[in-house]
Amino acid sequence: MKTEITVLGKTVEEAVLKAVEELGAPSAEAITYTVLEEPKKGFLGIGAVPAKIIAVYQKKGADIALDFIKTLVREMELDATVTMEDGEDDNKLIRVDGESAGVLIGHHGDTLDSLQYLANLAANKKVAGEKREYCRVTVDVENYRAKREETLRELARKKAAQVLRYKKSVMLEPMNPYERRIIHSEVQHIEGVSTNSIGSENNRKVVMYLDTETKAEAAKQSRDEYSEF
Repeated sequence: MKTEITVLGKTVEEAVLKAVEELGAPSAEAITYTVLEEPKKGFLGIGAVPAKIIAVYQKKGADIALDFIKTLVREMELDATVTMEDGEDDNKLIRVDGESAGVLIGHHGDTLDSLQYLANLAANKKVAGEKREYCRVTVDVENYRAKREETLRELARKKAAQVLRYKKSVMLEPMNPYERRIIHSEVQHIEGVSTNSIGSENNRKVVMYLDTETKAEAAKQSRDEYSEF
């Protein structure tokens, strides 16, 4: 989102500071400006001319996503704080923390994932005439994602042990791509057990089976004896 304003000040520096405040920019470095008129002191204060600039602030995608989350929290009247920090691989991490923030998580993070999807849509919405780099935003509530990841890794180890003990494949409940990757990653380190994803779109599930089985055999057996957590 690009915003352009004209600002007056006793000096160019003062006009720039006013522009930063009015535009809601984080710093003077975040805006660009053009000096339309240099200030003139005049004589004994008579005929003085203020500095005049045109200032432009183009919000970055991550800042737009942050505003979106802050607005949502405010409109829902939640007692929570919203902050943003650098995440992994140049991504941005938006954290929501507070006693009432849990309502944003949902069952196994379903609501949180939807919130993150909408935040990324807001961050990367194309506006006519704007050039903006793609921005990837992760939204987390009360450190839920780290807790969920550990739960999934524990589940993967538990189910892998079950496969090795009973010599039978197991199928987990439907998961999103991120959660399935965690399961696959954890089982990679367990000798004798392999994983595969089956199903379509939102109904994809991870199947865990012995290395001696084929994917087709494991999938058939798991459908017959569906193991859910």
